[in-house]
Amino acid sequence: MKISASIIVRNEEENIAAVCETVSWANEIVIVDSDSYDRTVEIARRYTDKVFNHPFRGYKDKHEFADAQTTGDWIFWIDADERVTSELREEIEKLRGRDPATLPDGFRFARRTKYLGRWIRNSGWYPDYQMRLYRKSASYWDGVAPHETARVNGRIETLPGEFLHYTKRNLGEHHRVLDEYTTLAAEYHHKNNRHVRAMDLFVLPIAAFIRTYVIKQGFRDGAPGLIIAMFTAYSVFLKFAKVWERNNVKSKE
Repeated sequence: MKISASIIVRNEEENIAAVCETVSWANEIVIVDSDSYDRTVEIARRYTDKVFNHPFRGYKDKHEFADAQTTGDWIFWIDADERVTSELREEIEKLRGRDPATLPDGFRFARRTKYLGRWIRNSGWYPDYQMRLYRKSASYWDGVAPHETARVNGRIETLPGEFLHYTKRNLGEHHRVLDEYTTLAAEYHHKNNRHVRAMDLFVLPIAAFIRTYVIKQGFRDGAPGLIIAMFTAYSVFLKFAKVWERNNVKSKE
């Protein structure tokens, strides 16, 4: 069972060393950058000679390029701000001793996120199962931009253990990323002829807030839970407002 760790990055000099360390157990590490202007590439080359530059044309395209550079039968993809726990590493190592014929095509495990100084246990952020280890030959990338993810054409098994996500360092970063992601999502929906009514801009954000704060019990996460719910509602509003803008303002101009 040869496992290739796949990491896509841009300007991650603060994280690249730690994420490479957390996947040092992999048979190889493949890193795909997109014109970083900090020391990301310099640091990455201390851990692997498989460091590539690929112009950014969307996350799906970048992940597909990264997967194509791997030589392992299995791929473990991880973001620069994520870390593998010792428990999860042990569970993955156990897989090497299993009969290959009994293995599914993918494995998922829980992700725990730290936000505004605390581990989030609700708000739809936990356990947040992610399918991150998969058989290369059975995989493909799909989903709504910018949250495309790896998928497989077969069975998925859940592993014990979890990996850690050290997400946005502050509210300013959260807002900047939200603006970028809603633009990518709006472009996706606009290309797929999504129509947005004025009522959608009112109802959908409120529904997102209720779902996050009440149904998914974000209120149990204290002030960070309220902030998450508010940002979730705002991101839904901004995404569909940008779709509306593309459908109406630009066409008239």
